[in-house]
Amino acid sequence: GIVQGSADRITEGNRDSAGVGGAMLGRLGAFLQQAVEGHEPTIDLLASFIEHWKGITQYYIETTDEKITARHTDIPWRLKQMLDILVYEEKQHQPKGETGPCLEYLLQHKILETLCTLGRAEYPPGMRQQVLLFFSRVLAQMQHPLLHYLNVHRPVQKLIRLGGVTLASSTEKEELQFLTSVCTKIKQDPSLLSHILEGKNLLAAAKNSSPAVFVEEEAGNSVGEHLLSTQSPSESTKQSQAQTSPDLSNVPPPGVHSCESSSSPAKPENNLISFLMQLCCSEKSRIALKARENLLLLVSVAQDTESARLIESNALSCLLTDHLCEFYRAIPASMPPMEISMLQPVSWRSSRDPGNSSVAALEEFLLWMDYCGELVREAHTVVSKAIAKAIVDGFFHKVLLAQLLQMSEFGILNATAILSVLVRQISAPALLEQLVFFILGTERQPEAATDLHHRHPLRDLLIEHCNHLSDEISIATLRLFEELLRKPHEHIVYNLVLRNLESRGYVARPSVGQDESNMLELEHYQDTEELEEDPYFTDGFPDTSFLACSKVSQCPRPAPVKPDRKAETNQIVNSFLCLVPDEAKTPQSFEDAGYDTYVHDALELFRECCTNVSTWNWPQTLRPLEASDMEAKFYEGHFLKVLFDRMLGILDQPYELNLQLTSVLSKLALFPHPHIHEYLLDPYISLAPGCRSLFSLLVRVIGDLMQRIQRVFHFSAKLLLVRKQLLGLVSEELIDHLTLLKGVLVLEEFCKELAAVAFVKFPPEDGSSILQMDTCHKEAT
Repeated sequence: GIVQGSADRITEGNRDSAGVGGAMLGRLGAFLQQAVEGHEPTIDLLASFIEHWKGITQYYIETTDEKITARHTDIPWRLKQMLDILVYEEKQHQPKGETGPCLEYLLQHKILETLCTLGRAEYPPGMRQQVLLFFSRVLAQMQHPLLHYLNVHRPVQKLIRLGGVTLASSTEKEELQFLTSVCTKIKQDPSLLSHILEGKNLLAAAKNSSPAVFVEEEAGNSVGEHLLSTQSPSESTKQSQAQTSPDLSNVPPPGVHSCESSSSPAKPENNLISFLMQLCCSEKSRIALKARENLLLLVSVAQDTESARLIESNALSCLLTDHLCEFYRAIPASMPPMEISMLQPVSWRSSRDPGNSSVAALEEFLLWMDYCGELVREAHTVVSKAIAKAIVDGFFHKVLLAQLLQMSEFGILNATAILSVLVRQISAPALLEQLVFFILGTERQPEAATDLHHRHPLRDLLIEHCNHLSDEISIATLRLFEELLRKPHEHIVYNLVLRNLESRGYVARPSVGQDESNMLELEHYQDTEELEEDPYFTDGFPDTSFLACSKVSQCPRPAPVKPDRKAETNQIVNSFLCLVPDEAKTPQSFEDAGYDTYVHDALELFRECCTNVSTWNWPQTLRPLEASDMEAKFYEGHFLKVLFDRMLGILDQPYELNLQLTSVLSKLALFPHPHIHEYLLDPYISLAPGCRSLFSLLVRVIGDLMQRIQRVFHFSAKLLLVRKQLLGLVSEELIDHLTLLKGVLVLEEFCKELAAVAFVKFPPEDGSSILQMDTCHKEAT
């Protein structure tokens, strides 16, 4: 019986084993059959998603160790699994535009709201970093438009308000990654900009998309607060203190001050713009560059008026100006002005120079100014004008103006050099216009010598600095005006020169019954005969010389007033080349004594000038003289008066000052306006009583020179030696009358330069291209 019972049990055991094995083989076969038929085993994504989320919440219930960081828990892994499930669900199972069960669960249970609360609590340590990464990846990898949901864009806004509070934060990289994801979504759908900045409720817009948005807002942070309440007493105390502390959204970031010049209503500064602005000033150059690119993206996206006003209402222009002022104050006050003036324009995308700290501070300032200019260039008109005005009011008027008005010579030099560099740097039209108005004012009426009440104070001060007792200040200010004349803005040359030449009051009025053209032809003939008899004008060129063969397209040019244009060009060029007598010239055997180089340079500069003025609608002919202008006394204007007064002292001024002075005058002479050409380059103009032109000034200087060289022994030999010294061909040695000799050399070269300018500006009427002018000049000479 015992044996039979054992056998029965063995038999039953075998049957059980066979049953278990058969079941296993059956399941394996079914799995293989599914694989063969192309079916995947069923995976419960929602259950797995819920399991991972409950694993995170369970951590807060069970864990009591406050020192362990988030990276050393399973929270990052579980968040990664939740993200993978969401992405997999979207790609594999859901029709386009519909939400899956896992995404519905995330929205309905306000998981993002809870994570935002946990990130703000920073428990466990490093949790905020993990939350930022999860938000970034969800926004970047999910194709579904999530930011339209209330339970997504609201926690995104809260997370944005938590940022931008601490400089050099340990989570800068994750913060930037999060903001980049948000900005990318805004670029894809610009309508999101108003919802992220303004917090517009999208409940009505999203009603038809998903029932997940129909959750009551009062339950926003209940889960997160409940999880935090399960912490240890010490941690709970920390959180209660955090909950009773002032709202971070009302605390401006360090270093960000209210902009007094802005008329925008007060807004909380912790928003997307202020967050990006804080990262723009990061010590890590790659983070700063990426943040600036994102802010530029936001500004360029807002191209409708409503969005532009929303951008500006968030104090963008104020924040930009405040940072600009901070960068300016970081520039060492002891930085040499020459080192400042030598700095070339920089790009906001370029990296900083870690070598010289003072240069690095100045470059950082210019980088920010260039970035402001880029924002002005790319932004809507509303935003660009607001930024430009805020910079002029908040920086130029409130900071830089005081430096320009000070009495310290070094301070004036420093501020003038920085202003020159800024003029060279700024190219955005709206910002350039505000800068020009800051320096020169907006006046366009002719100046009067006795009118001291309607002048722009800074303009007058800077012009007076051109004739300052300090030669260094004069040189620095002349360099500033030269930079201004290079800028493509019509108001500059009009304000400084043209408004006083409009009436042509410098021209002698014809007598009663005499036509202006007849008078000009008669005086041209008389002036020519007089100059030919003058011993200062005995040298000439063959009839084939100085034949210009083109006219400049898209450039106004003086109208012909004399019948023979070829002879006219020859006479004007010869007048300047022969102005300095042979006794005061460098010997012709000296290889660099010709003016060929000036023709090449003048041609390039004239092309550039013509490009700048092509849209200014300047006249092509001289304005006819009117009877109403005959009684008005001509005044050349403050700017030309100071330049002309300086020109009279060219023989007694330092060499560097003379170079800068003649550079400004030649720059003015290049402008293709008929009145400028007539007043500065026409030797045969009949001047009204008491008036002077550039050519008449040069004649006076030559007359003074011819008297003074009689008292200098071996004048020609010394002049040649000084020229060689300036060119570095011989060593320096003491020579008497050195200032006079250098002044003569500058005068000689200036006359060559004016002749070259007249040559490229006064082409004949044969329709040839100015590109052929150089070839024609070589053939003619």
